[in-house]
Amino acid sequence: MEHAPNGILLVDKAEDWTSHDVVAKARRSLGTKKVGHAGTLDPMATGLLVLGAGPSTRLLTHLVGLDKTYTTTIRLGVSTVSDDRTGAVLDIAPPSAVAELAADPSRIFDAVRALTGDIEQAPSAVSAIKVAGRRAYDRVRAGEQVELKKRPVSVYEFEIEDPGTVEAVHLSGGETPIPVLDIDATVRCSSGTYIRALARDLGEALGVGGHLVALRRTEVGPFSVDDAVAGERLAAGEALIDELHAPSKIASSLFPVLVLDEQQQIDLRHGKRPHLREGQTLCDGAVDAKLAAAIGPDGGLTGLIEVKAGRTRVVTNFPSPESGVALAGRDS
Repeated sequence: MEHAPNGILLVDKAEDWTSHDVVAKARRSLGTKKVGHAGTLDPMATGLLVLGAGPSTRLLTHLVGLDKTYTTTIRLGVSTVSDDRTGAVLDIAPPSAVAELAADPSRIFDAVRALTGDIEQAPSAVSAIKVAGRRAYDRVRAGEQVELKKRPVSVYEFEIEDPGTVEAVHLSGGETPIPVLDIDATVRCSSGTYIRALARDLGEALGVGGHLVALRRTEVGPFSVDDAVAGERLAAGEALIDELHAPSKIASSLFPVLVLDEQQQIDLRHGKRPHLREGQTLCDGAVDAKLAAAIGPDGGLTGLIEVKAGRTRVVTNFPSPESGVALAGRDS
């Protein structure tokens, strides 16, 4: 029986690639059409993209909501329609306003603190959010004015380096150099936070406008870009099946673990809801869990389950090794 790849692939996305581009290249490198991702990155952005292959695509739903960490460069003094350097310029601040801001960096630190914590954020107008059935970015490109409703997000950390000095830059299509202030920052935030919108809101709070000129995602939950496959390897079509991370290891790193005996594993795979044995608990000592990784005696992932009052319920099932699915090549 032919074996299909099964596991999680961490990829360091190259600039100008869409997330769909990465998936398409991964399908070639893994030799399977069944590849998905757990959250997109803008083409301008680089960094960590989490992919799933084969049955492990079922894990992706549970990875989308993980916290994210980014490094970024925010340019103060210019606002754009997309809130990043790829969009048309909306407004340019007076040189005197940018110079005054550089002379008093405490204003920047105060504005950053105000954008840290649980905040309300309006997503960037150039986004995939649907407005009356159409993507917001399609409406913007058609010349429509789009204002998206604010939504709650959490910015756990928003750390900036000391602002430098004012620099004169040439904007796309412009001949006259424009004074701007570039700031490097690290942001750790909840899923659904728009870093472009943070740059926009910081610029608005300071009265000079702002947008992103660089963005890199370095972490998704416990996963780091340091452990990711370089985009060049995808571009070269290199076979990457040995770079897949086993679904059991991924699930065990994210959720409490319940180690099943052989009969419990059989029952769960047959759709039954077996009781926990007397004294049996999750590996962290808990009795209940909204979501736990059910690991069989063979060490494989049987499913993601809910455990309540000593009973189990399958939330997401995974095929047995006998179903013709090749396990991932990496155990870590």
